[in-house]
Amino acid sequence: MVRRTWGAALAACVLIAACSKAPEAEAPKQTAEAPKHAEVAPVTVSAAPVSGVPVQAVQRYVLDDTEVRTIHAPKLNRDYQLFVSLPPDYAQHPDRKYPVMFVTDANYGFPLIRSIARRLGDHGDGTEDFILVGLSYAVGDTPVYSRRRDYTPTNHGPSGLTSDMPGRPVLHGEAEAYLESIKNDVFPVIATNYRADMSRAIYVGHSYGGLLGYEILLHDPGMFSHYVLGSPSLQFDHGVEFTRMHEALANRKDLQANVLVILGGFETLSKDKSDRRFNTGTDMIGDNRRFVAELQAKHYPGLHVNLMTVPGEDHLTVFPMIITRGIEWALPGQRPPFNVTGG
Repeated sequence: MVRRTWGAALAACVLIAACSKAPEAEAPKQTAEAPKHAEVAPVTVSAAPVSGVPVQAVQRYVLDDTEVRTIHAPKLNRDYQLFVSLPPDYAQHPDRKYPVMFVTDANYGFPLIRSIARRLGDHGDGTEDFILVGLSYAVGDTPVYSRRRDYTPTNHGPSGLTSDMPGRPVLHGEAEAYLESIKNDVFPVIATNYRADMSRAIYVGHSYGGLLGYEILLHDPGMFSHYVLGSPSLQFDHGVEFTRMHEALANRKDLQANVLVILGGFETLSKDKSDRRFNTGTDMIGDNRRFVAELQAKHYPGLHVNLMTVPGEDHLTVFPMIITRGIEWALPGQRPPFNVTGG
């Protein structure tokens, strides 16, 4: 039986950009580590005395209604952790199935989405309740190493990078194998162990995670009913995803999916070099507008894709707004349907 043991801090998590301010999209920095193993129990530690105050027991913070499962991906020969958050009323409705949201970069995205969803849900009067599944990094790998390899479509990553895992070379380009693992290894675990409505699976990814979402959309769109793609890193490998789109859609007659692409208003170029919030070498808004426009030009009957920008946000700050808008769009519940504007 999986113990509910995972605690995480929401504050001070920074998702490092795949924009031109850095050579690539890096993993989110965080103040709380992901669990080392699903079976690690909460521990009690001693706090050092402060100003004469007696030492008191300090316990690890645990998120209610959450679980951690470690699964093996046999074709990748790696283990991954899944973070699972159940709706507050899950136990009270044993016959009810719930939509399920999957988020990449789970160490950062999982606790953030969980908190935003609880606030938006407003005890059933707001957005619809859902099961949340966080796709964490490979066990034993650093976040940077894991996401470079698993979220990118080709092995032609940015030049001049150094590995943050001594003795192991920088590695990119295993997105296809990773996506097969999500479908064949992750989905069965969720469908078997939880009351998940897999026909209403929602994908959420930011930066390299957004690029990975485009990969799924192009090559296996039926994996998810809705795609919330934040700041996709289309500049990777000199825009190779455009070529991959042309190849994947050359003979396709339809593509059934609902897609919302969201970027911060500063994720573009500006002549004002004094404002460091703007990108300095990559127009991510322009790239994604062109990508979305090419998708829309196919006039697929089943494809509904929109792009919006969030004024005042950059690649590092836009993710909470991506989550808020994405939940309102995909799971409006009792709220008025979200009107996608600002493209």
